[in-house]
Amino acid sequence: MCDNDAFDDMIEYQLRSGAVSRRQFGALTVGAGLSSLLAPVVPASEVALIEADVDIKTPDGNADAYFVHPAQGSHPGVLIWPDIFGLRPAFKQMGKRLAQSGYSVLVVNAFYRTQPAPTAPEHPDFQDPATREALMKLAGTLSPDTAKTDATAFVIWLDAQPAVSKKHRMGTMGYCMGGPLTLRTAAAFPDRIGAGASFHGGGLVTDKPDSPHLLIPKIKAHYLFAIAANDDEKQPEAKDVLRAAFAKAHLPAEIEVYAGTKHGWCPPDSQVYDHDQAEKAWSRMLVLFKGALA
Repeated sequence: MCDNDAFDDMIEYQLRSGAVSRRQFGALTVGAGLSSLLAPVVPASEVALIEADVDIKTPDGNADAYFVHPAQGSHPGVLIWPDIFGLRPAFKQMGKRLAQSGYSVLVVNAFYRTQPAPTAPEHPDFQDPATREALMKLAGTLSPDTAKTDATAFVIWLDAQPAVSKKHRMGTMGYCMGGPLTLRTAAAFPDRIGAGASFHGGGLVTDKPDSPHLLIPKIKAHYLFAIAANDDEKQPEAKDVLRAAFAKAHLPAEIEVYAGTKHGWCPPDSQVYDHDQAEKAWSRMLVLFKGALA
């Protein structure tokens, strides 16, 4: 049987996003539509996966990445942009977990122009001045132009894979500096990217002319913004700017400050990892993808 909570979440998203009207939902509940939604599913832990480290050619060189997908069939593609600590085992595990939910997932090394992964020391301490300086220097090599170059290469590569379904729109998700990269990806491919999720995204709203939030009118993706509590304390107006921009664009966006969390709380190897809140954010992302990438 279908998990009742998961089914309720899916219906909640469909109704909230406007993808299904209440009248249409009523028709589903008395017709064959509901039985198809309640079809038996294979538990995620039992889904056989294929995983590989891959190299993707871009105009600026070869980008190393990790690709994982269910062994059978084609599935919606998802592009994951890691945080400033880069592509590493924790993000590969997160990609594998998402693939077990029925997605073909590419986790990339955004710093490939400088060095292949790993791009940060094991168990890095961002409060250490030398580590912080080195990571910020890496981040400084990226720009809106490199983001568009990379998004183009990665989306095209994903679409060339048999494991990626062309019948479904693609998703993108990002952490920390990866949050803004999801918006740049969605803006570069508005007809391909159907959903985006930003977890403790940094620099989403700035006073610069190239601020990521200014791209919202160009996108068509439904969104999730999971905001760290201490980020909200530093920039409380950011969530309101995002809400206003998505409302003006007539796009669904779930924007929430996660109580008690600190910037970086989602990856399981983070020094400020918050298991319960990270699981909540992950579950909301799954609901978003189920509704917007269907």
